[in-house]
Amino acid sequence: MSEYYGPAHRDLQDAFDSRRLADLMEGGIMHGEFAPHEIDFIQSRDMFFLASIDPAGRPTVSYKGGAPGFVRVTGTRSLVFPWFDGNGMFYSAGNIAQNGKVGLLFIDFVTPNRLRVQGEGKLLRDAEAASAFPGAQFVVDVAVESIWVNCPRYIHPHQKIADSKYVPNADGAAPMPGWKRLDVAQDAIRPEEREKVAAAGGVIDMETYAGMVERGEA
Repeated sequence: MSEYYGPAHRDLQDAFDSRRLADLMEGGIMHGEFAPHEIDFIQSRDMFFLASIDPAGRPTVSYKGGAPGFVRVTGTRSLVFPWFDGNGMFYSAGNIAQNGKVGLLFIDFVTPNRLRVQGEGKLLRDAEAASAFPGAQFVVDVAVESIWVNCPRYIHPHQKIADSKYVPNADGAAPMPGWKRLDVAQDAIRPEEREKVAAAGGVIDMETYAGMVERGEA
């Protein structure tokens, strides 16, 4: 009896004669505790892709970025990462609060290399947890269930040009994102953010914002 494969998986594996390989992956590659080199790999990353499940049962994937090491392995079967300011939807975070099942995909586009982690996430919304990550609104704690390396052959190698200017600094401060200056957003953003809009140069329209995006200024 497989922990990972159902009838549909087995049908495809048999159709393409990969059942033996799939069993090898499950029995010899997938595991539940981080190896030292996997901890080093995760804690060297400055981004990952986060999969969660929304209230309708639909899968969704989001990009999470920060300074290298913003994801921290806290045990052989656990990790944490900060939640920084976004568009206010808290879509993935709300998904995790309601249904903790998550998948994390870590990629090194230079080597290349990639690692998959699946587990159960929960939000740590206390000030003490958030204080460990300057600029974080709260922290996500993941109890790890499975870990495995994915073949890197289809990763398109490239070198990173620069870090995002929006990653919070050591004091938790970050620049005002351009979209919060949009005229249509002013009634929706928080009062303290309107003050930052004024300090950043004032309100802009969609055409101006589109130009900023094209120039890499947003």
